[in-house]
Amino acid sequence: MRAFAPGSVTAVFAPAESGDGSKGASMAIEDGIVADVREADRTEILLDGERTDFEPVAGVLNGLAVTARVELESAIPIGCGFGASGAATLATALSANETFDLGRSREDLVQAAHVAEVNAGTGLGDVFIQSAGGLMMDDGTGRRRWEPTNAIEYVSFGGVATSETLGDADIMTKIETVGGRTLDSLPGEPSLERLTRDAWSFAREIGLPTERVRRTVADVEETGGAASMAMLGETVFAVGVEDVLPNRTEISFIGAGLL
Repeated sequence: MRAFAPGSVTAVFAPAESGDGSKGASMAIEDGIVADVREADRTEILLDGERTDFEPVAGVLNGLAVTARVELESAIPIGCGFGASGAATLATALSANETFDLGRSREDLVQAAHVAEVNAGTGLGDVFIQSAGGLMMDDGTGRRRWEPTNAIEYVSFGGVATSETLGDADIMTKIETVGGRTLDSLPGEPSLERLTRDAWSFAREIGLPTERVRRTVADVEETGGAASMAMLGETVFAVGVEDVLPNRTEISFIGAGLL
């Protein structure tokens, strides 16, 4: 059984005060990952035909108490700020539930994927926006979802080690302070342009953008668009532009599901 989960781009985030997960602003995109889960004697995970050690995917299978062969097909860069681990883990959970007739609720499966991501250190909440679709913001007072129609362009130069960043106490303290302040300053449903510009201020203040990211954002701004850095990857996303960056996608309003 095949299932799809959209990729996601997180513009701003901060650890949740509860210590479980995160708050922030993220959007689901139409490019994502397909998982095909089949019964097997031992767990085996393939990404675009190559065997791989995909810790959160293995973790969600363990959490669901199944062993399986998982074939992943990705239309987004891995480890570059597109929520690929969350998409792969959520799509795997949805597919496994159907393949093994587990009878789990969607809420159960999303939570199982979230726990596997957190335990692996690969994400703090990507699966929630990937399940819901649209643009979602949580400033600590509850999640709000809406559906901007902006096209998004992007370019990726490589990855940032998410687990290392999330495990660095000094960086996370700064992210908690600056991210929380940025979210508090945003209106209830900001335009994507406003969110992107504020996200760029956030990224610069915590010191994550590389020189390539800074140059690319400046190029976008020279054309009148808005751009920022995806969290967490050496990736620039932009709105209000056309054919400035090499990849173009839309916001996915549907979220993850069976194919």
